[in-house]
Amino acid sequence: DFNNILMVILGNISFAKMQISPQDKAYKRLTDAETASLKAKDLTRQFLTFSKGGAPIKKPIVAAQLIKNYGHFALSGTKSTCAYNLPDDLWKIDADEGQIGQVITNILINADQSMPKGGTISIDCENVVIAAGQDLPLQPGNYLKISIKDQGNGIPDEYLGKIFDPYFTTKPAGRGLGLASAYSIIKKHEGYIVAESSTDAGTSVTLFIPALTSQVILPDKEDEPVLLKGEGKILIMDDDDNILQIVGAALEDMGYEVAVAHDGRTAIAMYAEALQAAQPFNVVIMDLTVPGGMGGQEAVRKLLEIDPQARVIVSSGYCDDPVMADYKSYGFSGVIAKPYCLTELSKQMLQVLRPLLADGNYS
Repeated sequence: DFNNILMVILGNISFAKMQISPQDKAYKRLTDAETASLKAKDLTRQFLTFSKGGAPIKKPIVAAQLIKNYGHFALSGTKSTCAYNLPDDLWKIDADEGQIGQVITNILINADQSMPKGGTISIDCENVVIAAGQDLPLQPGNYLKISIKDQGNGIPDEYLGKIFDPYFTTKPAGRGLGLASAYSIIKKHEGYIVAESSTDAGTSVTLFIPALTSQVILPDKEDEPVLLKGEGKILIMDDDDNILQIVGAALEDMGYEVAVAHDGRTAIAMYAEALQAAQPFNVVIMDLTVPGGMGGQEAVRKLLEIDPQARVIVSSGYCDDPVMADYKSYGFSGVIAKPYCLTELSKQMLQVLRPLLADGNYS
């Protein structure tokens, strides 16, 4: 529910940005509001990950870039700084960017809080190969090792074994969620996290994350995401009227023709009718969960029975659902987690439509 509310807020902010020039004085204000909404999205993901151990939505990631981005964010406004040792030849990781970002952020926040007067937190990365028989609870293979070390007072021996336990904290205002969430995330990535500490040398937290050693070409990062225009018939299925309105308006502004449905059964009937009239929908965007109605997981199966070539994007605020992590196995062609920016939606639309363009079946 909270992610649906954020989707409406973020969608309207993104839509407002579409209507003005980047030089407009309101543009930066809207961008700041957009950024704050995405931080709230990360917070809800952290709660879900902690409570349910949410399945990561993985993609190839340049770890050094991620670490610097989240390191800057975590220590912004503090007296502490990061000292990075990030070799150029580091392997990429196959990971959920938001979740690994949470891990880095949570560890750095703890490190900063252990140094009331501030200090330097060192982050060292290296490629490591874990062989069979090594004294680590990991499958043999290639890993990225990330070591984060502070200059704080350290953790007493009687507490060190409890720091990853839910709700364990020695801070008066603490909640004991940060390191518990980090442990859950790394475990879901089939990695390992361990801490070492002494009262005179600070604390060091070490992460092992499975690495990609094959060449993976990543797109250049844009300074400002670009809204991509398109054309075609789009069917949106969601039980939330506000989401239907803002996403529908945005897609129309991008150049698409839009129809909406409130549940899976209605979407299937509309799709079949359009197909029979030789005016098919090019893409369907389906909400995964519809309270009291047919959601996307069941609807996509029935839709593919009608049209095996149907192209369906699954969208949900349940980022921990296994369908979101392995969407292709469930028959979906794309995935977009709520809340999302409209630039992200425009990119996803063209990615899903690209095979139709290549085959000449797009009309």
